[in-house]
Amino acid sequence: MRSPIPGLGRVMVFLASALASAPLAVPESWGEEGVQYGRVGTDVTLSCTSTHAGSPVQWRRVGAVALPEGSAVHQGALVLPQAGLATAGTYSCHGEGGGPPHVASHWTPDLPGVPFVSCRASDYENFSCSWTSSVETFLPTRYITTYRKKSLTGEEKRRNKNGHVGPCLQDPSRPGTCTVHGSEFWSSYRLNITEVNPLGSSFRLLDVTMQAIIKPDPPEGLVVEPIPLAPRRLHVSWKYPSSWPKEPHFQLRFRLQYRPVIHRSWSVVETVNLSEVITDAFTGLEHVVQVSAKDFLDAGNWSEWSAEARATPVRDLATATSEKTTTDANLESMAEEPSQASNPEPINRSDPLEKMAILVSLGIFAFFVLAAVLIITVLIWLRVRKHSKDETKPHNFLVAATHLKALPKAQIL
Repeated sequence: MRSPIPGLGRVMVFLASALASAPLAVPESWGEEGVQYGRVGTDVTLSCTSTHAGSPVQWRRVGAVALPEGSAVHQGALVLPQAGLATAGTYSCHGEGGGPPHVASHWTPDLPGVPFVSCRASDYENFSCSWTSSVETFLPTRYITTYRKKSLTGEEKRRNKNGHVGPCLQDPSRPGTCTVHGSEFWSSYRLNITEVNPLGSSFRLLDVTMQAIIKPDPPEGLVVEPIPLAPRRLHVSWKYPSSWPKEPHFQLRFRLQYRPVIHRSWSVVETVNLSEVITDAFTGLEHVVQVSAKDFLDAGNWSEWSAEARATPVRDLATATSEKTTTDANLESMAEEPSQASNPEPINRSDPLEKMAILVSLGIFAFFVLAAVLIITVLIWLRVRKHSKDETKPHNFLVAATHLKALPKAQIL
């Protein structure tokens, strides 16, 4: 690869864009001065610009004793056949005149790979695409980004039968991204992201439908507040994301997730309003709340969750009063100075478990006492009943005998 400018490898790359009607020229200033690039597996020729044509030239490889195997000098140029990563490095040529050597760096990376591309629309008027390289070539790399509208109106077809073609504008402050402004929500577009380096180019075509890539930004201004006299309720409010146009035709719906900070599982509710009341919060526990948004007609995807907001429901009035009384009493007892007089009453230092054991024992004893009393009562009742039956039997016998005695004799005969 020969350059008319000493020490500067110049490459002109013409890219026939699949979307544009004319080829696009890539700027010629690639990389550092004195650096020549070669494709892996091809023959690379390094020119010595510090000597006259036909003069004897001696080549050396910086940091190595000898030149790579198979290399040869032809008409003052160093030829590296089937160059690979092992031949990359810095070379110098020396002429007979004893002048300063010419230094040339040679690198043999490969062609650029097809970039990975994804697109997203945060509103229905613009969309952005981002990309990453699929092959690390370590070469100066640039990107050509264009788009074409696929669905055209009759007027657009008459003006440009190839379709509306325009640049996807790149922002230097956000490398690896470009934006199409003034897009239409019901239209489809074809994106061309072309990666170019001194050895060649590679491109990715991506068809984009606005309804499929719409993804709003998270809602803003999330506020969570406790509701007075409602120990299990929290009032949550938020606003539309500032990037979403305030148009009545493209509204958003929302989903709310919340949980106590000590729990891991979320509760989720959906709404079309800009506020919601949580009715099953846990009294006295701090809750964390987040909200996300999606197109009202379910187009595209849910936004990312908003930043967290936290609040604690108010405590029940009776519980709060009881706790306040207990706290005040504790504070008063702590504030009093201890008495110096001895306490004549013994200090109760019994263990709570011991008290519980005593109570259980007393309960069992009382149970057996009641059972014994009940058994004795039943036995007495049975005895009284049996005695009453025994007294009834002789009485009946005397009555029968008296009846027989009173009968006529004839009847007896």
